[in-house]
Amino acid sequence: MLDKLLNRLLPIVCFVCTLLTFLLLVGVISYVFSRGFSALSWEFLSTPTKEAGSAGGILYQILGTLILGFGTTIFVSPLAYGYALIHSFFLKSGKRKRLMSVFIYSLNGFPSIIFGIFGFFLFVKFLGWGKSWLAGGILLALVSLPTVTVAIIERIKEIPSLHKEAAYAMGFNGEKVAWSVIIPQSLGGYFTGLFLGLARAIGETAPILFTATVFAGATLPTGVSQSPVLSLPYHLFVLAQDSYNPQALTNGWGAALVLIGIVFTLSFLALPARMIVHQKAKNDE
Repeated sequence: MLDKLLNRLLPIVCFVCTLLTFLLLVGVISYVFSRGFSALSWEFLSTPTKEAGSAGGILYQILGTLILGFGTTIFVSPLAYGYALIHSFFLKSGKRKRLMSVFIYSLNGFPSIIFGIFGFFLFVKFLGWGKSWLAGGILLALVSLPTVTVAIIERIKEIPSLHKEAAYAMGFNGEKVAWSVIIPQSLGGYFTGLFLGLARAIGETAPILFTATVFAGATLPTGVSQSPVLSLPYHLFVLAQDSYNPQALTNGWGAALVLIGIVFTLSFLALPARMIVHQKAKNDE
């Protein structure tokens, strides 16, 4: 009797939780939209910040955020693919696979401020880079690494063993099978994880707070060391904490709306990749 009751209640509870989550998301977006839409204009998107955020736009904040995203992509791609290939293809020991899984899931649970402190002591102090877009890209790559890696691993699991066996039958060794079969057929999972990982990474403030970004005085980087960038998350952080100018706060809400737009764009770009993954898996069955 109790089992039947629980079976009936579970779908209802799941529906209510889903509805509450959806309403919360819509509420947050609606509030940011209502506060920030008045600040949006072509001038706001295409001019530098002036007067500590109370005038001008967010051009270099947008470009800096995209530069950090580009750096994240460069570093997370080989790391995620290497980790996923070792875990799901080259490594045969089940115990070692479980240890690798524990590590990657534990990394996903690390507070982002830990990455920021680590990057500060390594890149800023020990290597002497100062604040650098490259250091920010490396740290954000570590933040997004679990998302990208798990997506690739799950796609590799869906590759039919018949494809790998056929490659071995043609005389391919493990490395050639990885290059000719595993990597091409797991690209859908890679792009899905990459877009979702970037959507999370570009909204992070703590990892780049001490290592990569400043509030003012930077444009486009000209090198590796002592080359900070402006970024939307840090721009919002400063305006929310220190600004008492109503126009600066309005511009802050506008910047928040732009950041949400970038995050949603990346998240929606992951949808076609997911569809490709499922379609390939269905065709390969």
